[in-house]
Amino acid sequence: MELSIVLLNYKTKNMLKQCLKNIVNLSLPLQYEIIVVDNNSQDGTAEMMREHFPIFKFVQAEANRGMGAGNNIGIRHAQGEYILILNPDVVVLEDSIQRLLRFISFNDKVGCVAPQLMYPNRTYQQSRYRFPTFFLPLYIRTSLRKFGQKHLNSYFMNDVPKYEPHQIDWARGSALMCRRSVLEKIHGFDENFFMYLEDTDLCRRIWQAGYEVWYVPQARIIHYYFRESGGSSWPKDLTKKLAWIHIASWIKYFRKWGNTRYET
Repeated sequence: MELSIVLLNYKTKNMLKQCLKNIVNLSLPLQYEIIVVDNNSQDGTAEMMREHFPIFKFVQAEANRGMGAGNNIGIRHAQGEYILILNPDVVVLEDSIQRLLRFISFNDKVGCVAPQLMYPNRTYQQSRYRFPTFFLPLYIRTSLRKFGQKHLNSYFMNDVPKYEPHQIDWARGSALMCRRSVLEKIHGFDENFFMYLEDTDLCRRIWQAGYEVWYVPQARIIHYYFRESGGSSWPKDLTKKLAWIHIASWIKYFRKWGNTRYET
């Protein structure tokens, strides 16, 4: 098996259905499998899968244990040499999967590769980053932004052209293609992260294991991104449950890695 595509669903049944139709319609010229893990959505996803996609693997989790744990379930069921971790809220454009697969398979040192994410109007969506430092949220979400612009430019890689392939520290987990052997070596996602920072941590451990993470913008994926954990006003954000989950993950990340940036 050349490729396993893992999709984790939580209460996004309709988006999942459209995403699966999109992948099927690509008529991928390779041997692949699709594994859908449902994080106990209780929204009819299991029935939808049986009715419309009975040939795909479907795993029903008994509880919602978060992004990392849910994706790990799919990874454990995967048989492909490469694994594409994909969010249901995406549209994969033609040849993008093949471009990612070609890049990672021709470069033995690459453990993970990420596509260019785009908004539905096909404009660039930020998805490539350098590893963060602890006080970065203060620069992003408060009036201190003007004092931290140098840090933000570095974090968002504004000094690196975004339309040519290049190494990155980490990429958003909406779409990541990894070697299965590397994921097995690092034991997949750290399940201590319920949501947020699990992708940052995964990429950091890929680098730590001696492999590279790359961004390949010629592979393009539309991502219907909505930042649920934050908005324009941080005090208001703190009334949201997901904001506190994000804060908890941020603290866990820096307890684990410290405040020094890993040099790739």
